[in-house]
Amino acid sequence: AKYNEENQDEKAPITNTPSSPYLGSLHSSASIATITSVSSEPFTDTECTKLKGGQRPEKWWNTTLQVSIPFFLAGIGTIGAGLTLGIVKEWDVVKEVSPLLILVPPLLGLKGNLDMCLASRLSTQANLGQMDSLPEIWKMVVGNVAVVQIQAIVASLLVAIFAVVMNLIINGDFQINHALLLSAASVTTATSSCFVLDLVMIGIVIGSYKIKMNPDNLATPVAASIGDVVSITLLAHIASAFFSIHDSYYWTLIIIVVVYLVILLPFWVFIVLRNKYTRPVLTSGWAPVLTGLFISGMGGLVLDSVEDKYQSYAVFQPIINGIGGNLVAIQSSRISTMLHQTSLPGIIPPHSTLCASPYAALIKGMPHAATARILICMDIAGQMVFVFVADYIYNRASTITPAFGASYLFVTVLQVMILLYIAHLLIHIMWKWKIDPDNSSIPILTALGDVLGSSLLALAFIFLEEINLPYGKDIEEDINKMGVITDDNPTTQQPSIMTTQYYDNP
Repeated sequence: AKYNEENQDEKAPITNTPSSPYLGSLHSSASIATITSVSSEPFTDTECTKLKGGQRPEKWWNTTLQVSIPFFLAGIGTIGAGLTLGIVKEWDVVKEVSPLLILVPPLLGLKGNLDMCLASRLSTQANLGQMDSLPEIWKMVVGNVAVVQIQAIVASLLVAIFAVVMNLIINGDFQINHALLLSAASVTTATSSCFVLDLVMIGIVIGSYKIKMNPDNLATPVAASIGDVVSITLLAHIASAFFSIHDSYYWTLIIIVVVYLVILLPFWVFIVLRNKYTRPVLTSGWAPVLTGLFISGMGGLVLDSVEDKYQSYAVFQPIINGIGGNLVAIQSSRISTMLHQTSLPGIIPPHSTLCASPYAALIKGMPHAATARILICMDIAGQMVFVFVADYIYNRASTITPAFGASYLFVTVLQVMILLYIAHLLIHIMWKWKIDPDNSSIPILTALGDVLGSSLLALAFIFLEEINLPYGKDIEEDINKMGVITDDNPTTQQPSIMTTQYYDNP
């Protein structure tokens, strides 16, 4: 009643700006009337609250169709990223500059987090109906590209420092020219790949909005499908180019880093400070990105500790991590959009709750339980395809056993269910604390996906070894039947990719 006395138009949108400088400013299209209306209407988990402008709720089959195609493209991208990394590992620059491989996982995680956060922000703005005006679209595009460039410059340099320090601790090796090469290659790769992929995602978000498809379902999977392959390829070629000059013309690398810090960084900051859509992100978007980098580093430690013992572990680790992060990013973006549409920052809407049970959040009860069910089923179907494809490409033969297939599916489904439930809790907590989940949730969730995926997959390999059914146990017999080279038959055909690795650790 007090609100209606002070505001004649109860449908006018409210902008809530919290006082904390870390939180930034949150913009919601909801009003008190919207929340009241939502609370008075019956709600089922198969429905989403009506979108702004009277759009109809999304049907389950529509969500499945929109998510499935980019999801399978993302799966192909994770396989391609692993194969690309396997090729560039043999390049001279990787063999000579040992910290370069340490740089790869956190750099890919950084780029993915920045791209997915951008996709989530733009998808929310599109679903709020703020992409109908061309001048406003232009402001959003310029502001978001600028803020991603700022984050990419600063965070990629921190990642390079992390790689150098870890190499010094582990191997006791430090060379200033290698440190300069890593810094220049890291910042150049991060900014160039983010710039190209951000333009692609902006086009996808605007295009999907114009044809009345939900950009939440399309933008993040597309970013995941090509992002890792593009980034690994760029990093390898840029590092190789810098490697050819890092001894004789090392001052060139210094100039590159200085140009980014002294010229480009202030330029992008100036643009962001003049943009109303992204100005708050400049102060509120750092903690989750840096937190995500630290968590991803923990996943890297898991990878480093088990890779030598289980040679084939690295084949499946990018797949389980990439797909899990992809699915939880979709759910995160959708929940965030729902909160922006139906509530005010700091207020949990009546049709949802913070402390929901796993059954309510994933099966039936909460607004996005239906989407969670779809994503879990999609994970099962997709992983069955991806694991067989990766195994066949890696071994040039199908070596998946029932024990390994069942164990792999169990851990990947467990990973996705845990991530989806954490996403529900984390996003509602952030909303309650007036932290914009579009900027803060995805970096943490995808990093948790890396740690969970790496750890659960390692446990699966350990379990299979304990029951004497390790992955690849019968590969020697299969390869012999195909006439492929073995230790006992060195005169036959070309060996598989895995042959020499496996026999070193039978």
